[in-house]
Amino acid sequence: MSVLESLSSRALSAPASGIIEVVQYARGREGLIPLWAGEGDLPSPDFINKAASDALIAGETFYTWQRGIPELREALADFYRRHFQVSLPIDHFSVTSSGMHAITLCVQAVTAPGDELIYLTPTWPNIVSAAGIGGATPIGLPLDFVDGGFKVDINKLEALITPRTRALFINTPSNPTGWVATRQDLADILSLARKHDLWIIADEIYALYHYPGGRAPSFFDAMEAGDRILFANSFSKNWSMTGWRVGWIVAPAEIGNVIGNLIQYSSSGLAQFMQRGAVVALNEGDDFVRQNIERATISRDILCDTLIATNRVETRKPDGALYAFLKVDGIRDSRAAAFDIVDKTLVGLAPGTAFGVGGAPFLRACFLRDPIQVREAAGRLAEYILKL
Repeated sequence: MSVLESLSSRALSAPASGIIEVVQYARGREGLIPLWAGEGDLPSPDFINKAASDALIAGETFYTWQRGIPELREALADFYRRHFQVSLPIDHFSVTSSGMHAITLCVQAVTAPGDELIYLTPTWPNIVSAAGIGGATPIGLPLDFVDGGFKVDINKLEALITPRTRALFINTPSNPTGWVATRQDLADILSLARKHDLWIIADEIYALYHYPGGRAPSFFDAMEAGDRILFANSFSKNWSMTGWRVGWIVAPAEIGNVIGNLIQYSSSGLAQFMQRGAVVALNEGDDFVRQNIERATISRDILCDTLIATNRVETRKPDGALYAFLKVDGIRDSRAAAFDIVDKTLVGLAPGTAFGVGGAPFLRACFLRDPIQVREAAGRLAEYILKL
């Protein structure tokens, strides 16, 4: 038996990322405009970096609270008071080592091997793999694609629920589609969860990136005491902190110790000096977030207007998140197209095949970048598309 064959079936079943495949193919090419990953082009702002640096120099390098320092959990509570109009004690909050870590712990908390978790697809692929590696069975419900946009069919969602279903994973605003659930959608999904005694894992990472104005609708707008909802979130997108790998969970207070134990046996807690940077991001970073949203709005309009004008791209300006999900006339194999587009245009896109059922005809472009760069990328893509 080879070394590889001796590994566990769960480890061997972990798929390679269809996004990273394209990144590795093209990384480092001169003149490349990378729109493939879900991050902007701005580094973390100085006021956040300084807080972490000062704490590091001051010696905040020891073991710390599993669920996060009290100052950070209080700052999270203040963030939700400001942006979600809810008042929660700090025992509802746990700090994690990335948004992905938060999602993984949520899946571990509510599913066991053999359970089913229903998610909406196309979706960010990591949730599917996190469930599968943990032994649960992920079941995808394709969103309906209508007139360039996406919708959820609540009746189809309920039809997928079986006695083995334990949780619904709902990402809104959505990566990669830009779909934003309405308050009625969320109320209907919550009603299903109550009816069938299910948990909801709510990925609301892009809640503030809501282009009609204000934050996007949230399960906080519909939930009542006793509802079984875990919220997974991250510092990555709002405050340009992707490389920091800092996230959090909002959960019922009575399961806080369970989440703390899961943190203990996965990361054992986040470095304290990084948490100091996160505190400052929350307490002083609202203006920076607004600037990021304004920048994304300008670049979204440039990219979508240019590509829609070719009359070869079926899409709408997304209502939320950071992505244009593009169905291009003449492209059937988005994986092959992503490599070809790199070679011919030096624009990096993520293939829709990376986002599961329903994603294959699409390409994803992240528009949280300098509008000048996005205009150049849109022009190159339009020229490519018109030659197909």
